[in-house]
Amino acid sequence: MNTKSVEDLMDCSSEVHYSGFHMDGLEQRKGGTEQPTTSAIDEYKQPFLIGVAGGSASGKTAVCDMIIQQLHDQRVVLVNQDSFYHNLTEEELKRVQDYNFDHPDAFDTERLVTVMDKLKHSQAVDVPKYDFKGYKNNVFPARRVNPADVIILEGILVFHDPRVRALMNMKIFVDTDADLRLSRRIKRDTADNARNIEAVLDQYSKFVKPAFDDFILPTKKYADIIIPRGGDNHVAIDLIVQHIRTKLGQHDLCKIYPNLYVIQSTFQIRGMHTLIRDSQTKKHDFVFYADRLIRLVVEHGLGHLPFTEKQVITPTGSVYSGVDFCKRLCGVSIIRSGESMENALRACCKGIKIGKILIHREGDNGQQLVYEKLPNDISDRHVLLLDPILGTGNSAVQAISLILRKGVPESNIIFLNLISAPQGLHMVCKRFPRIKIVTSEIDICLNEDFSVIPGMGEFGDRYFGTDDDDELVESRSR
Repeated sequence: MNTKSVEDLMDCSSEVHYSGFHMDGLEQRKGGTEQPTTSAIDEYKQPFLIGVAGGSASGKTAVCDMIIQQLHDQRVVLVNQDSFYHNLTEEELKRVQDYNFDHPDAFDTERLVTVMDKLKHSQAVDVPKYDFKGYKNNVFPARRVNPADVIILEGILVFHDPRVRALMNMKIFVDTDADLRLSRRIKRDTADNARNIEAVLDQYSKFVKPAFDDFILPTKKYADIIIPRGGDNHVAIDLIVQHIRTKLGQHDLCKIYPNLYVIQSTFQIRGMHTLIRDSQTKKHDFVFYADRLIRLVVEHGLGHLPFTEKQVITPTGSVYSGVDFCKRLCGVSIIRSGESMENALRACCKGIKIGKILIHREGDNGQQLVYEKLPNDISDRHVLLLDPILGTGNSAVQAISLILRKGVPESNIIFLNLISAPQGLHMVCKRFPRIKIVTSEIDICLNEDFSVIPGMGEFGDRYFGTDDDDELVESRSR
């Protein structure tokens, strides 16, 4: 991998959020054969699915667009219920003016349920593109929609079917005055669809209003959030986006263990993970991007240390109310991979003391302490435990147990790593519920060889440029 390709990949990582909505030619732009993705088999993390319902011309699209715009650093896809209209028969086409497009039977709900269920389980799907002139859904090529962090399903009747509702993490109903909805519909249909006002009013009175009263309005009771005035309600949308961000940053395991912290994922972080996980990445690129990620984890971990309030006088003579850092802390690295995190810690904490622990592997589950060199006054300090990979958790348990025996309170230990396997998190969090764990990503599982999957291989070998088969505990069995 040359430098140019690395930079290109990082640039591309900032564009991913456009995938999946209003990008008809995405599959042609990407090219190549689609490969299975990690998320497709991730049993611990599913997309956040939002349903947006409301009457015709209530402002649903505006609400969706504003949510997507504010979630610019996440992968978001928009799916319209309108894409799932049934094909009209020849008989129905002859009397299309009498066809009720606002009735639940107008939609292919079975296909909608199938598509949304696959998206909810992080599987790529093909969404039909409905031809509103020929009233067919098989005229245009289907739109390929890839897995995403957030899925928005928008439509007048997305709350009608309980199977679709059950897939949603958040249900939003856009509540707009009937007169305003009618005026918007008249303006839209006469200007954009070149229809005369008499036809628009006739359809409204015959189908649109009765369907709203009979089918759409009753689903309002299922909404978690009701937004008056639609896209004009900026306060409501800001609160919704804030809630979504909170949920996206909260891995399922974080709900179980309040002492587990996963740094908020961005496209830069995901791009760096892509590079260091790539088996073809050269050593200098691996080290460069691993160091960047380690620095982010260290900075996040330092944010969990206690602080005291402090006021200073600025060069302008003004008073600035800030905080003072915790002075009594040290690092402890688990040899050898943990040593890769020492430079980032020293860069953040000038002159910090760093101890070392070496653990020998005996089989796949047995661990034996071989060497330890810790600060003499470690019991009076907060400890940042360093190891880039948390796999089985055996080494971490040994290291934490040693630190506790040295007199360090459990609540004074912060364990920092780049990636964690759920099995290791369960072991450490259950055994030591008062320590804090800070990681940048939680992987899927361990395989039969106790390697983290998808993982990044032997971290120490890749970082330090070695390829020996010693028996020291390395990344795959942390």
